[in-house]
Amino acid sequence: MSLEVETVRTLDEASFAELVGRHRGELQVHCYRMVGSFEDAEDLVQETFLRAWRGRETFQGRSSLRAWLYRIATNAGLDFLERHPRQPRPRAPQADGAGASPYDLPWLQPYPDRLLDLAAPADAEPDAAVVAKETIELAFMVAIQHLPPRQRAVVILRDVLGWPAADTAGLLELSVAAANSALQRGRATLKEHLPPRRLEWGAADDPTRAERALLQRYMAVLDHADIGPAMAELLHEDVRVTMPPHPYYYVGREPYIASLLPLLDPASPEYFGQWRSVATRANRQPAIAHYVRRPGDTEFRPQVLDVLRVVDGRIAEITSFVPALFPAFGLPATV
Repeated sequence: MSLEVETVRTLDEASFAELVGRHRGELQVHCYRMVGSFEDAEDLVQETFLRAWRGRETFQGRSSLRAWLYRIATNAGLDFLERHPRQPRPRAPQADGAGASPYDLPWLQPYPDRLLDLAAPADAEPDAAVVAKETIELAFMVAIQHLPPRQRAVVILRDVLGWPAADTAGLLELSVAAANSALQRGRATLKEHLPPRRLEWGAADDPTRAERALLQRYMAVLDHADIGPAMAELLHEDVRVTMPPHPYYYVGREPYIASLLPLLDPASPEYFGQWRSVATRANRQPAIAHYVRRPGDTEFRPQVLDVLRVVDGRIAEITSFVPALFPAFGLPATV
């Protein structure tokens, strides 16, 4: 019996939890890719550690402890998706540009960059792909949700984690030929659902000076209720705006700006109040946490988290999320 196998099998519960806990961050990112929800991924990591503790006698040492945990996490994710089937539902937008999203994914949630930074493997193995921008950005997360669960697992294991075909097939109890076939089908589906020119977005994880300036201008426009030309020049003409878990969808600069006007106009019955914004990052993309001070209130309270896709110096896509995850981003309760 190897030293690693003996260690895993003989540790007490607290020591075992400390040992496997070193992999918590990257396992949560793995589960997030599987299910698309930050909160569900947190629960799945807990389930993974529980299964590992209960099944520690089954650890044979034929692979590393880390690979063993990935196997458990993958199966936990597949079991979750079997109990909670999730399929993007196509919906047709209305003619005026406002309406339901063509693909409704109400379970989709953002992932804080500050936790992605912690999730990167400390040993700097080829596993930097665990938190690579192209496999964690929202466009990828939306596209991969279109894959059936086992096909999704094959793509993640092969193309994100770099697992060999034989290991992937063994985990999923498939033949190597079947695993390779699933990989090719999964890649084809991803290509269908990823936006055009995706590889031209830029690979840098850190925001550029121009991107930071764009964010500051966007925040200032909302904070000062300066909707009109100032907002229009920040947006692509065909900007796309979605709002999970709500099915609302806007395509085009004019419909989106029109939707904001009554929320920022004190004379409108739909007036929200004054806005304040805080810059952050999610899924390796720029993001803004918006707070609102309602009429009669004394504090600015969480309202929405916008995750932005910037192309050619303008905002091409805005994905707006409810503020439930502000604490995970380290954001204040009020400003």
